[in-house]
Amino acid sequence: MPGGDRRKGPEMRPSQGPLPDTIRDTNHLDELLSEPTDGVVEALRGLDGDLMVLGVGGKMGPSLARMARRAMDAAGSSRRVIGVSRFSSGGLDRQLREWGVETIACDLLDDAALEALPDCPLIVYMAGMKFGSTGQEALTWAMNCHLPARVGTRFRGSRIAAFSTGNVYPFLPVGHRGAVESDLPAPVGEYAMSCLGRERMLEHFSRSLEAPVAILRLNYAVAIRYGVLADIAWSVWSGQSISLETAAVNVIWQADANAMALQSLARAGSPPFVLNIAGPEQLCVRSVAERFGEMMGKAPRFRGEPAPTALLSDGAKGLALFGAPRADAEQMMRWLADWVMRGGECLGKPTHFEARDGRF
Repeated sequence: MPGGDRRKGPEMRPSQGPLPDTIRDTNHLDELLSEPTDGVVEALRGLDGDLMVLGVGGKMGPSLARMARRAMDAAGSSRRVIGVSRFSSGGLDRQLREWGVETIACDLLDDAALEALPDCPLIVYMAGMKFGSTGQEALTWAMNCHLPARVGTRFRGSRIAAFSTGNVYPFLPVGHRGAVESDLPAPVGEYAMSCLGRERMLEHFSRSLEAPVAILRLNYAVAIRYGVLADIAWSVWSGQSISLETAAVNVIWQADANAMALQSLARAGSPPFVLNIAGPEQLCVRSVAERFGEMMGKAPRFRGEPAPTALLSDGAKGLALFGAPRADAEQMMRWLADWVMRGGECLGKPTHFEARDGRF
């Protein structure tokens, strides 16, 4: 694996079968991203009722909803999986329905529309605002704080697994194990502060209504078409310089992140169950770029000097509960190098992992 913290984590554990050496196309990618683990199947088998994904239209939502549908099918359940989004970009609602996921078009900030949503015992909350938050701070706070408070009361009888971010943690020395769930938050910038606000709103209603909630601090998901490793891979291939100021990162395969999120529904509690979703290692940005350079036959270009700190999360708790990721960093990098060199699709949505001022 690329340089950085090489401490041994849990043994890699196969799921439904060996991972492929290459990802053929976007359909193959979507299949892999939505493949449920045995743990997801058993977790959803043990929970009652339909499942609704609020904010299904983001980068991770479609594959999570499809994974839930496939897991319920594997468990022999006919319970519904429902995806809720504005569906402003064409085709996603149709694609979800083809996968067996029901869809509801809804502006979640519209109180009447939120109230009109069906009651569901299982809620995965993925709505939020990050990119574009600078210059739209009021909307950012409305999406990241006001809406979670409304959801906390509207679905007071449901289990809620809510995505948050490792940005709520302080910057820590590179090489440090990373922030653990019990560390005090110290968010930098309005986006990160609003995300802590989201957590506090859900925590308040979890405690006051005795509602089961799980808060999932993700840092960072990779899905070939986007993610930190994709940002670095495309930069190496195109000859763009790579900032070294953020010297180390955590990453996790999106399929593994979604599997952890769905399994966390069974552990939701009052007060909330808090979980870091992160890979088992810290990756050195320079080493990752150099490894891509070896695979692609390109010499990476760099700029800037490494800062002594970075946003780093310790994912040990989630790995102990749910097992090691199916895809490690080296596997993701091999997939990415092949994908990029073949001209595979890129979403064109950089993570801005190098940002250190909290402005997105």
